[in-house]
Amino acid sequence: MNSSKLPQLYSYWRSSCSYRVRIVLNLKEIDYNTVPIDIFKGGGEQFSDNYRQINPMKKVPALVIDGHTIVESLNIMQYLEETRPQKSLMPLDVLKRAKVREICEMIQSGIQPLQNVGVVSRFENFVKENQESIKLEWAQYWIIQGFTALNEVLTASAGKYCVGDDITLADCCLIPQVYNARKFKVDMQQFPNLSRVATHLENHPAFYAAHPSNQPDCPQEFKTHKI
Repeated sequence: MNSSKLPQLYSYWRSSCSYRVRIVLNLKEIDYNTVPIDIFKGGGEQFSDNYRQINPMKKVPALVIDGHTIVESLNIMQYLEETRPQKSLMPLDVLKRAKVREICEMIQSGIQPLQNVGVVSRFENFVKENQESIKLEWAQYWIIQGFTALNEVLTASAGKYCVGDDITLADCCLIPQVYNARKFKVDMQQFPNLSRVATHLENHPAFYAAHPSNQPDCPQEFKTHKI
């Protein structure tokens, strides 16, 4: 396909929301172009007038596909699942589908927003001293709280992956959050179920290609692949 006609993913290399969408695009073998949005440069390119017309929420990611612009990562993932059902990332069993959605929501609503850039940056405005240590403690607290619950959920739901032995949208949400946990120096040994699933996923080609270090806008000093 002509590259100019490929879907356009507006993305930041280290954004976990962009990361999870990249995984789904890769798993479904959908070619796409990355349009880097630097959320720090000049106060944040997501706040520009041009990007605001693409996503009024001024966040990444946004996906332009099928003549439409889709925003919010989980919504994008569900759109791709519904419009490209081949290589499905949702189980057929109704209860298993509910479990996949449960895990996705636990991560994208209960863990990730509390330690993302926007929240932490706003938090820093109210803290005058020891910002780095307080930021680290804040992020660790919410990740550990969420991962403790999620590790328990996986005791019942996990096989090789989060829900049984097939990769689902839950796994696409999990790996970016594990990346965040390691970035904030969370000891993953306390979450054996999460760690076991992550080990199975981390070298899968679709997950590897989606890793922040492998993105075109990743700074050279972060190019060494780590997860």
